[in-house]
Amino acid sequence: MKVISGKRLCKILEKKEWSLVRIQGSHYIYGKLDNEKLIVVPVHGNKDLNQGLLRSIMKIAGLAEHDL
Repeated sequence: MKVISGKRLCKILEKKEWSLVRIQGSHYIYGKLDNEKLIVVPVHGNKDLNQGLLRSIMKIAGLAEHDL
């Protein structure tokens, strides 16, 4: 599986019509009108996300591997 940073994942979520609800410290929180769940993305510079966290976020957001 491809690894990406939190910054890059935020850009991908915004292209998929997720909107930034708020920023709490280094965590960006995204929401969508038709989805009641929130997605929390840790943004620590250009540090890559762990694969387990990335898979979990992808599942909630409905992203596939080719979207990355």
